[in-house]
Amino acid sequence: MRLFGAVVVAAGVLIAGSAEARPLRVMSLDQCGDQYAMALAPDATLALSPRADDPDSWMRAEASPHRQVRPTLEAAIAFKPDVVVRYWGGEPRLLAALERRGVRVLTIDDATTLEGVRANVIKVAEGLGERRRGDALVVSMDERLDEARPASGQARSSAFYLTPGGFTAGKGTLVDAILTAAGFANLATSPGYAPVSLERMALSPPKRFILGFFDLFRSDWRGPGRHPVVQRAAKGRVAARLPASALTCPAWFAADAAVMASEGR
Repeated sequence: MRLFGAVVVAAGVLIAGSAEARPLRVMSLDQCGDQYAMALAPDATLALSPRADDPDSWMRAEASPHRQVRPTLEAAIAFKPDVVVRYWGGEPRLLAALERRGVRVLTIDDATTLEGVRANVIKVAEGLGERRRGDALVVSMDERLDEARPASGQARSSAFYLTPGGFTAGKGTLVDAILTAAGFANLATSPGYAPVSLERMALSPPKRFILGFFDLFRSDWRGPGRHPVVQRAAKGRVAARLPASALTCPAWFAADAAVMASEGR
């Protein structure tokens, strides 16, 4: 009996040990969460959103080995995540249901500054138990920002940001922080995101444009930003074209967007 009891206890220890040793299970509820999950928890078992490999996903090439699931309670119950990462994805009832089941929900904040991006990286990294990876990602981000920064004493160029939908970005936006990091003075005068006047583009076009999201050819294909008036105004004046993948999420690759912008300074 003693031997039998010892075997049972040993088996129980083995089972408990194997459960504790299993990889972390991380589910992402949207495309921004996908980027954070893949970058900060590459050794975890991941369930990514259906948009993880879309053209505007920064890490779309890394998404292929991972399953993709819809952000529903049914999918979460089937996957059994330990942690959920999200930016905007997941309705309130889903989030409440996950938390009732003991799932940790990590929400990426809507950062409008590069310091806010750094805080996001550290917050999610700590929530995933990957602080060292988070610190390394912040260091890499800062190195990229050093590449984008203009030389000491170099005069700032001015530039006007434009999307196919006909919007620009002023103070209080991450785009403004990216332009500033790249050494540009932002010509947008209104805070936040604002529509662009076609008349202004025709009569007084900016000397330099920085275009964002124009690589998504099906996006706003009839939007004001693609209007012939704007195309004529921007001809020969485009300093940089920022891909959608660098702009869709308040994440470390904002520094890469700054480097791209700086190349047209």
